[in-house]
Amino acid sequence: MRISLYVKVLFGYLLFAVLGFITIAFFSSNMTLRYLEEDKADQLYNEANMIADTCRQRYSGSDINFESLGPQLSSIGSYFDADIWIIDMNGTIVYRSDGTAAGTVIKDFDPSAQGRGRYVIGDYYHLFDESMLSVTAPISANFSTYGYVVLHQPISSICEIRDQILNIIYITFLIIFLISLVILWIFHTCIFQPIKQITTAANEFAAGNLKYSLKLHSEDEIGYLADTLNYMALELNNKEEDQRKFISNVSHDFRSPLTSIKGYLEAMIDGTIPPELHEKYMKLVISETERLTKLTSSTLALQSLDSKGNLLDITTFDINQVIRNTVAAFEGICKPKNLNFDLIFSERCFYVQADMGKIQQVLYNLVDNAIKFSHPNSTIWIETYERHEKIFTSVKDSGIGIPRESQKKIWNRFYKSDSSRGKDKSGTGLGLSITKEIIASHNENIDVISTEGVGTEFIFSLPKASAQNQTSRGIG
Repeated sequence: MRISLYVKVLFGYLLFAVLGFITIAFFSSNMTLRYLEEDKADQLYNEANMIADTCRQRYSGSDINFESLGPQLSSIGSYFDADIWIIDMNGTIVYRSDGTAAGTVIKDFDPSAQGRGRYVIGDYYHLFDESMLSVTAPISANFSTYGYVVLHQPISSICEIRDQILNIIYITFLIIFLISLVILWIFHTCIFQPIKQITTAANEFAAGNLKYSLKLHSEDEIGYLADTLNYMALELNNKEEDQRKFISNVSHDFRSPLTSIKGYLEAMIDGTIPPELHEKYMKLVISETERLTKLTSSTLALQSLDSKGNLLDITTFDINQVIRNTVAAFEGICKPKNLNFDLIFSERCFYVQADMGKIQQVLYNLVDNAIKFSHPNSTIWIETYERHEKIFTSVKDSGIGIPRESQKKIWNRFYKSDSSRGKDKSGTGLGLSITKEIIASHNENIDVISTEGVGTEFIFSLPKASAQNQTSRGIG
């Protein structure tokens, strides 16, 4: 049986209250009583010694005059709520402050029986019906002891003082208990209830209900946790949506060339396409096959970039040289459209720290994109410049441009704007997605500036290589 955290805390709270009450009722009670006994015994002992000194001073021969001492002793006894006795060496009570007739002989009187202690507790030789605290002080003169001063105080009066103190403690404990109840309620409202809501939300998310909304509005760690869980659910839901769209787009883009290939081959087999046209349609089949191959390669590249374990091979290289090599690879494609490249480098060499292979792929995608959508007899500008220890690369064309409503969507996988679908029959819609993923994996940014009918410019940044890294490569 699972016990909730709230029940555990409540049980611990009640256990603390019970143990606290038991501690006060027993241990504190006994300790307080012992303290009060010691304190009262000290007071009575000091007073007994003062009375013994007074009796010693009034000592004359073998007789002590108590008539003049009586009022003083009665006043002291009343003040301390004590009964004052003066006992001679034979154990005879020669004076009592309570006015009771003296002359009682204490059987087996032995003042040394109390040992070194200042007081004894009991009925004092069975002379009291209740427990008394008794202290004894000797009356000595000329190195001889002539009697004793004994002060008795009922233990019940000390217990009354103890009970008064304990009442204060009990009231204080009750107040603390009530305050702690308020604190427990606050904890229940501010911590346990939100944790319960978070647990419910986690179960909903685990069950696949990613649209469940956790409504907690607080500025503390629990509120932050709730916001994080909501954000996580939103991202997971978006991932699922992206995955569904991805599968749908992949299926659509694979179905089209496969349908064409199947149709061409069936037409050639059943004679719909005459033998003299077989070569033409076989070239179309090869073209569709190459499209499938390109689509498969791009999909695998995206999967590799999405992998958490994907590592970059960071090296130091000249981005300008990589641009030159990339442009050279497109010379054959540019001739039919009579396209020209204008390379604008603010420095002869710009060394960056990045994965050269993946940056080559970025440049290839951007240049290929510019060629596809440029008008014949136009120019493609590629520029590099430095800003704030970053090297920026710009690929700009004067082609058809991108509609404003499509500029945020071009990074989505398989997305093709309506204007591009008529011109880019071989495209997969993955090139710009791969480009953005590569730049993001370098913790850098890529932006697009485009005006429909005027042209498009893509700008991305890379970290500039330090002078030490350039020197280590033999670059002066």
